Amino acid sequence: MSAVRRRTAIDALRRGAVPDSGLDLLATGLERFESALDAELDAVAAGAAVFKAVRGEYGSGKTFFTRWLGERARQRNFAVSEIQISETETPLHRLETVYRRLTERLATSSFPPSALRSVIDAWFYALEEDALAAGAGEDDLAEQVGQLLAARLAEVSRHAPSFAAALRGYRSSLARGDESTAAAVLAWLGGQPHVAAAARRAAGVRGDLDHFGAFGFLQGLLTVLRDSGHRGLFVVLDEVETLQRVRSDARDKALNALRQLIDEVHSGRFPGLYLVITGTPAFFEGPQGVQRLAPLAQRLATDFTTDPRFDNPRAVQLRLPGFTQDSLVRLGMAIRDLYSQGAEAPDRIKALADDAYIADLARAVGGTLGGKASVAPRLFLKKLVGDVLDRIDQFEDFDPRSHYKLTVRAGELTEVERNLASATSADDIDLEV
Repeated sequence: MSAVRRRTAIDALRRGAVPDSGLDLLATGLERFESALDAELDAVAAGAAVFKAVRGEYGSGKTFFTRWLGERARQRNFAVSEIQISETETPLHRLETVYRRLTERLATSSFPPSALRSVIDAWFYALEEDALAAGAGEDDLAEQVGQLLAARLAEVSRHAPSFAAALRGYRSSLARGDESTAAAVLAWLGGQPHVAAAARRAAGVRGDLDHFGAFGFLQGLLTVLRDSGHRGLFVVLDEVETLQRVRSDARDKALNALRQLIDEVHSGRFPGLYLVITGTPAFFEGPQGVQRLAPLAQRLATDFTTDPRFDNPRAVQLRLPGFTQDSLVRLGMAIRDLYSQGAEAPDRIKALADDAYIADLARAVGGTLGGKASVAPRLFLKKLVGDVLDRIDQFEDFDPRSHYKLTVRAGELTEVERNLASATSADDIDLEV
């Protein structure tokens, strides 16, 4: 792991956030999923499509899991996009908004969000290279590229002819040196509303993207990604359980949109797409979630009556059982070892934050949350890095057993953590040594 990636990962933990990279070194207990998920990623890279649902309670590591899997996808040269579902910002029943968020969050191994323009420019470059290889000259290069564009997007144009038209309009605007129109057309391609009418007329398109057009645009984006050298697109729809809190009519529309999306993935319309949703068990099993729409419940039905050790990682749903005290300690030890690699005093860190101390800290943090180790990882890692390891590294005379008392204040807790912490009888909890 490079020094930059290590620092970035450690800084994210210090802030109580999930790192965006380096997750393979932090993963504990995910080994049992690797073989099946890698096989699915390879199948998607070869032209298949996969839908996966990840279920787990708060703190079970759903965000970590999807970013860990996304990093494995990125290593295979997938583009990735992580979308937070919410009633106000990204309602699932409005797929045109979901597509817009997808393009806004689109990232590749070379470009951060939004990588849409970089991907499209790379695609046109690839078309030019193919046209030149086929014998096109300078005089007819533009015409040959146009023919290749039409051929590559022939299937897409059956469902979303405006996608190809907008791409032609984007290229024509660039050729004229009209950067403002090109940028506006690109925004329209990304699903942005309220694009200037003059830019839309220049590209030969009209109106804004709608719910059904979003399917065609996603299909077009997958084609552009593949032809520009990417092996697929990995998309996460996170926190889908928020659907349980919206109005019943919006909830029913969102559940049906999810059913439509799953059916389109399984129909083969989106080759190169690996789509993941995350949610709580209540969303998948409760009356206000998936069970509200019988066809959706049938598509997501998975047997979880057996011991979690025997869960099938090839199934449509994956279950994350959450952290135990032992797995939380193993995670803390992995973070300590990673931190020490770039520390000024690695030996002092390993001596003072030894395995026994990490176990004590994990137990104490769990104690502030009603003894729930399963929801403690975020707070535990934040305290370990920011309150303990940083101080050991910077101050020669700092000993966490003598100079540090674990203190958890309501302001640094999430709502779920705050509810658990309110069940304890003390605001400040001392480590038992």
